[in-house]
Amino acid sequence: MKPVDRHLADILAVVRPLAPLEVEIDAALGAVLAEDVASPVPLPPFDNSAMDGYAVRAEDVAGAPVTLPVIGDVAAGDGGLNAVGPGLVARVMTGAPMPAGADAVVPVEWTDGGTARVRIDRPAPPGNAIRRAGEDVLAGETVLREGARIGAAQVGILAGAGRRRVRVRPRPRVVVLSTGAELAEPGTPLGAGQIWESNSFMLTAAVREAGAEAFRAGSVSDDPKEFLDVLDAQLLRADAVITSGGVSMGAYEPVKEALSPLGTVAFEKVAMQPGMPQGFGVVGPDRVPIFTLPGNPVSSFVSFVLFVRPALRAMQGLPVGPPEAVRATVTAPLRSPAGKRSYLRAVLTGRTVAPVTGQGSHQLAALAAANALIVVPEDVTSLPEGAEVEVIPL
Repeated sequence: MKPVDRHLADILAVVRPLAPLEVEIDAALGAVLAEDVASPVPLPPFDNSAMDGYAVRAEDVAGAPVTLPVIGDVAAGDGGLNAVGPGLVARVMTGAPMPAGADAVVPVEWTDGGTARVRIDRPAPPGNAIRRAGEDVLAGETVLREGARIGAAQVGILAGAGRRRVRVRPRPRVVVLSTGAELAEPGTPLGAGQIWESNSFMLTAAVREAGAEAFRAGSVSDDPKEFLDVLDAQLLRADAVITSGGVSMGAYEPVKEALSPLGTVAFEKVAMQPGMPQGFGVVGPDRVPIFTLPGNPVSSFVSFVLFVRPALRAMQGLPVGPPEAVRATVTAPLRSPAGKRSYLRAVLTGRTVAPVTGQGSHQLAALAAANALIVVPEDVTSLPEGAEVEVIPL
């Protein structure tokens, strides 16, 4: 059987980062930055008030309480030339430019709120409640590096640095397709021998959690021709395809029957449990990567974590490799088949990890109760309670 690490390496040798494109920043959420972004001006661009209050000379209020004349108001966005002289103050609003001559802001809460004259009850040291020009970012300073995932805060700094458009690697478009004559859509009555189809919903959600766009194409029967027809129709909108089911050793394996003659998809046994039957390759004139995952839901999910998620990161230009793992102490003895790397569903709490009840590859409820995978190496068949193990947080 093929080692897990080699299967991942073979996948990562094929997938490539998507070509960058320029988009409006309000369409950049979830994409990965494909350029460094610098601010052309200091942020803030000018000294401004951090609070509603009074712009003063600190030396004039050092002996507070004092009462001083108010010479005018300075609002946020005021582009005029404002100044305060000795013994004078100006009322300022949050974000308003600091008048020349003022070196502190007295919050309105420290005063009687006067508009012509104001009583100031507390002294304010130089620099009090002032946001200095360049305090956040200096002119020319890089605010985001290439490879940054763009979230809400990143959109904010792009706008704050004056960018309307930005160069990104787009989120991969991933089509998800399940196979099996026994599958029924959730919400419909079950016929004899049927189960509600869950894999495509689960994998679609996993794709979105991984930062990609997902298109659920539903399920097809065990007819290889029907599978190929659906696949061909979906390739127009796909940067990658994920299928589940139809790749094992049974008599009705539509994915394997349909794709094997193409010669571009390899079906192999990978030394892992769950998830031994795996397939990967490319399809269509654009050589779209296709991941053909096993049909048991836990096998399909674990395969996504180990192989598909790193590939989606590679397509987004992000650092890639095996899933990040931590070390923890197991709370119960473990067993694992010889020659296979096991991924046991578990609950990780701090530095301890407890395997869940129900490790079958069909036991979706047990998977839903887990937040981690315990990794048991190929050459280990048992571990005692209290052993230190490798754990992949989910």
